[in-house]
Amino acid sequence: MTQKKIVVIDYGLGNLFSVQQAFVSFGVDAVITRDPHELKNADAAVLPGVGAFGDAIKNLKECGLFEPILEFINSGKPFLGVCLGMQLLFEESEEFGNHKGLGVIKGSIKKFPELNPKNEKLRIPQISWNTIYQPKETKWAGTPLEDIKNNEFMYFLHSYYASPSDKSDILTLTNYDGIEYCSSVKKQNIFGMQFHPEKSALEGIKIYKNWVNQI
Repeated sequence: MTQKKIVVIDYGLGNLFSVQQAFVSFGVDAVITRDPHELKNADAAVLPGVGAFGDAIKNLKECGLFEPILEFINSGKPFLGVCLGMQLLFEESEEFGNHKGLGVIKGSIKKFPELNPKNEKLRIPQISWNTIYQPKETKWAGTPLEDIKNNEFMYFLHSYYASPSDKSDILTLTNYDGIEYCSSVKKQNIFGMQFHPEKSALEGIKIYKNWVNQI
């Protein structure tokens, strides 16, 4: 297992301890920090998040982490976004108004529609186990999902979803009551998941472990 330094970014919104404990479960001592200098010197970084997009961006800026995160990503080091942390990587979100994100992945964050394709009321947020599967043009080999089964169940809790402009950035899709959306992304050194691996039993932990082993 890697001895490289992994940091979990603390900006006041997120399930920091559960993410950290997911790494501890397979022998990696990830450090929770909001110190830009510590982030800069890390080998890999995780941006978790639970809450509203606009509040998260505001907190990142007030903590002096917005630009350091961009610099870290642009350095080419491995960067992982989880749930809201993945959404923040996009250009903008329509959650409670329009908010600009980190902009390292082209596209936007949209709200689930009120009705499903059968014109039935959609239950929002999605709070459930649901499957992740491969788009036809995407392969999981060489990614943190390389030994995860297609249509494996993961745990989701969200009202908004990512809509990448470049479909080649989509690593997995998920279908929620007839609505297909992007549930994870992979672009160069960036990997992001809408679902919560730390709450997704052994297969979820395996994704974190695979990510660490590929650093």
